[in-house]
This record gives sequence, C-alpha cells and structure tokens, in this order.
Amino acid sequence: MSEPVLSYQDIRVTFATEFGEVDAVKGVSFDVMPGEVVAVVGESGSGKSVTSSTAMGLLPENATVQGEVLLQGRSVLNMSTAERRKLRGAEISMVFQEPMTALNPVLRVSDQLIEALQVHDIAFGRAALEKSIELLERVGIPEARTRIRQYPHQFSGGQRQRIVIAMAIACGPKVIIADEPTTALDVTVQAEILDLLRELKDELNTGILLITHNMGVVADMADRVVVMLNGEVVETGPVAKILGHPEHPYTRRLLAAMPLLREAGDASLGSPRVSVSEPSRSAGEPTHDSVAPALQAKDVALEYSFRRRSTRVVHDLNFTVQPGEIMGLVGESGSGKSTVAKAVLGLLDVAEGELLVRGENMPELPAKQKKALKREIGVVFQDPAASLDPRFPIGDIITEPMVVHKVGDKNSRNARARELLEAVRLPESVLNRYPHELSGGQRQRISIARALTLDPTLLIADEPTSALDVSVQAAVLELFSELQQQYGFACLFVSHDLAVVDSLAHKVLVMQNGRTVEQGSTDEVLRHARQPYTQRLLAAAPVPDPATQARRRAERQRLLSVPQ
Repeated sequence: MSEPVLSYQDIRVTFATEFGEVDAVKGVSFDVMPGEVVAVVGESGSGKSVTSSTAMGLLPENATVQGEVLLQGRSVLNMSTAERRKLRGAEISMVFQEPMTALNPVLRVSDQLIEALQVHDIAFGRAALEKSIELLERVGIPEARTRIRQYPHQFSGGQRQRIVIAMAIACGPKVIIADEPTTALDVTVQAEILDLLRELKDELNTGILLITHNMGVVADMADRVVVMLNGEVVETGPVAKILGHPEHPYTRRLLAAMPLLREAGDASLGSPRVSVSEPSRSAGEPTHDSVAPALQAKDVALEYSFRRRSTRVVHDLNFTVQPGEIMGLVGESGSGKSTVAKAVLGLLDVAEGELLVRGENMPELPAKQKKALKREIGVVFQDPAASLDPRFPIGDIITEPMVVHKVGDKNSRNARARELLEAVRLPESVLNRYPHELSGGQRQRISIARALTLDPTLLIADEPTSALDVSVQAAVLELFSELQQQYGFACLFVSHDLAVVDSLAHKVLVMQNGRTVEQGSTDEVLRHARQPYTQRLLAAAPVPDPATQARRRAERQRLLSVPQ
C-alpha cells in the first residue's frame, strides 16, 4: 500500500473576529492517495475550502490552525513562508472556481505560464515558451502557438479554466486541489474539464482533492467522498457507497435536493412537476385560447455593434410563450440565450423581425408606451449579490419598481413589500436589513420578490440558481414553482442546467451559435431529442449515480466520435 500524497490529521481552524472566535473546521481527518480523486462535498460554510486552503498555506492572518497537514510525509504547517512558497505549484497546486479572477487580466497568457516555470526553475527563456505552448496543447487550447500571446479576456470561460489547469500542472505536482472547478461552466464545457482532469490524473498519477457541491460531478470523478457539515466530517467512504447507500441524514438530504434529468419511462413523468396555470382574470375576460401570447418572437435577428461594425449573434428566432407557461432556453455559453433575454428586456435593439409582448411589437413602440409595457416584465438575474444595490435596505429594493413607475403611495408600497416577503418565505424584519446581511439563497429570494412587485405577466429568469448550493437551489426552485402557480406569470427561463429546466419548464428551446436547433415540449426535447447537438447536451449532464454516469460518459464519447 503506497503512502498518501496528502494527509489531513485532526485539522482544526479557528478565525479571530471582532465578535469572538469562530470555529470553521473541527477535527477533520482524511487522506489522498496517488492517482486518487477524493471529493469533499457540502454546502457553503461547511468548511470545504478552508480545509483545502490549510494545505496551500492560503489562510488569512486571523486564522489559527491546529493538527497536522502532511504532503508526502512532510509537515506543511511547520514550514517557513519561503519553504511553502517553493512547494506551491511544484508539488501541490490549485485550480480555483472562477478562472477570470485566478488569471491576471493585464498579463498575456504566455507571461503567466512562463512565470510559473521560471519561479520553480523548470525552464527559462525560449525553452519556457515552448514548454508553455506544449502545456496549452495538452489541455486542448486550439492554435496554442498563436493564442498564447493573447490576454485572458480573449478566451472563453472553458478555455480560461483550461489555462488555469495548464498552470496547475506546469511543474508536475503530486497533488491538485480543484475548488469548484466547473461551477461557472455549462454542461458540455464542464464535461470536457472533468475529462481533462481525469486524463491528467491517470497520466501523471496525481492525487486530486475535488471540492464541490454537485453530486453529479462527484459520481463522474471521485473514488472516495468526504461529506462535511458545519466544519465536521459527517460521513466518508467509497463513492458507490456514499451515493448509493448514504447513512447520514445530511448526505441523504444533499442527494434528494439535486434536480434530476428524468429519462423516458420515469414514473414521475405521468404527473408534471409544474402545471400550466392560467393568470387570474375577471368574469367576461377572454379565455386562454383568445388571449395574445405573453411573448412571441417572429424571425428575430439580434446584433452587437462595435466601431460601426455589426456582428449578428442571433438569427431567425421563432418561438411563442403563452400566458402562465414556462419556456426553458438552453444551450452552451455563447449560444445567444442571454442575448435573447436582453432583447426582451429592451436592453438590446432588434435588428430584424418582431418581438411581441402581449401582442405588441415592443421595439417599434414610442418611448412612453414601451415604458408602460416594461411594467409587464420582471427579471431575476444570475448573481443576486451583483443585482441588488448594496446601499439600499431590502424594503427599498423591493419597492423600487413601484417608485420608478409611480405606483401607489408609501404605505401601499410597504404593504406590497411585506406581502412579497411573506410570499418568498422571509420574515418582515428583513425589510430594514441590507443585502450583505443575507445569505445567497435569501438574496435570490429578494430578487424574485422584486421581480414580482408590479404583478408582471412575463418573468425573465437568467440562470437564477447557478450560483447557489444544491439544497438552496432546490428551495428556490420549489418557491419559484409555487409562485408561478400562484401569480400565473409566463416565464422565459434561461439555463444551462437541463435538470433544472426539466423540473420547471413546459417546453424547451435549444440554441447553438445563435440559431434554433430544436424546440418542443419538455418531454419531446429532453427525452426524445432528434438533433445530435441536443443529444450531446443531454449526455453531458452528470447524474449522481456512478454506474449510470459511466454509461452516460461512454454515450457522450460515442456521440462526439460521430462526424458532424
């Protein structure tokens, strides 16, 4: 039996704060063997990232660490700062969650890769450049020799993450710590990154410590699983045992919270999770059949202009969303999903075609009528922290749309805010608090409340749950479903998570490179996909069962090998 490359022995981490000491990690112990993937799972605040950071010496100065971290038998905690610096990159390296913040935006990719090689005396000058090009080719960057001179912003999200991985393996480390390496990526890019990590692990015999809250990623990658809750390990064991026969209630709760992409023949298909709900109407109002669609696109084309040159990014788009209906808009990053959402919100001009909201072509309306029509549209953004003004209390954030559209007085606005807080299951005391005082899930609930302030007939939800833990995501999706049935709004739900779309949407439109690939009912598209692109998307979505996931991975490889 070989020795572990990384060993945590009774690690305890305490942070000194102005409010007293906070115990973030409480006696964590586990090993990572050569060529093994150990997944550490748990929600935000469970201590996953703090535990991993102890091995890199990246904790802030107010942290006190007790216990032992051994890297190939040597104590990391007893090393000097200079010794630890030599260790990073050479023997242990890290792949962070957000590649754009892990890369220096003002340095070319070549400079950043060469720096990693020179600091550890691996290569210098021309040899370092050639080695860097070889690393980029190894991680699948096309035209590496010419693109290495480019800056990080000139690469896609998936390519940036590949560059970060190239930097992480540059010096042949014995351990790679991957901290949520695929959270911000769409399913196909995520599958590619996981394939890459798997190949590198086998090729270099590197131990990988994978930190994630996605049980599908765990099933795809891990050999062993460590489940953490409130700074403690609550369960550990082989991946098949933890995912197939979990013993701890928390592990079972995590697995139950993960939305599943249902397959043909699934018993739950007989009863849709969300039923199409009619918006409330007075007696004598027209029935559903004669009401204008909530949203309709007719041969829509969208363009971005830069220096008087226009680039068409969406072509000949046609779809209809009826009142009370949810349409999922799916596809990879760059497919045009968010661009369509921007156009519906009036943030991007329509180059060609008609974009009808409640039967009116919004781009052609005079400014006053367009503003009145925008009252009918609510929006929930991907990142709740960025979409809520940090200077406003929650009450003002929720009522701001009423102020902008001059609806009601102060008392009626406050009453509406209290009503919506109750609808999103938050206490009235939240009204006087600020966004930074709330958790990510609570902030997203506030975003949904604000979107519903003016009783919209149409809601645009742009990746509203991708930044959330699985259990928080499950709660937000359940809430979203209930509110949709209660308020009867139509919804354009933009997402790359097919399981989330399956749990909510009545129909699905798949986009690639700005064009419609396939559209139809959720059942038709997600369980009887006709187009190879849709089939590849579906095969790339991970499921929390190792045996099933292995079959899906093989199916994806087969689909990728078929000539397009």
